[in-house]
Order: sequence, then C-alpha cells, then structure tokens
Amino acid sequence: MDAETIRNLIETGLPGARAEVLGEDGVHFEARVVCEAFTGKPLLARHRMVNATVKAQLDSGQLHALALTTLTPGEAG
Repeated sequence: MDAETIRNLIETGLPGARAEVLGEDGVHFEARVVCEAFTGKPLLARHRMVNATVKAQLDSGQLHALALTTLTPGEAG
C-alpha cells in the first residue's frame, strides 16, 4: 500500500474531494481530505465517509492505520 493509491481511493470514493496522503512505512498513513460533502457533518461522520473509501484495505490489513484531518473547502481556506 502506498500514499498515492490511498489518495486515489479517497478521491474516487468521495467525488470532488482533494486528498493529501503521507506515509512512509506502507501501513501507517496520514490524510488531509478537503471535501464539500463534509459541510454540516460532525467529525465522526466525516471520518466514517473517508474510512468507507478504504474499507477493503482496512479490513484486509493492507492498511493498518489512517490518521485523518477532514475539512470543508471553507475550513481549509
């Protein structure tokens, strides 16, 4: 698993999202996701939306940990 693959999964699963993903060890990653669909949603709902895009990788163990920062475009500035 690599950061680019995760970025693609997130951006494909959340149309209009922009994701920046970092992670060097192949199993632990950080993602900053900016998406209009987060508007009006609490933090937990936003995280669930992102986690749903990588569910198969989380369930299979390919992706062990994904730390998230989730923002609307207005919050991202």
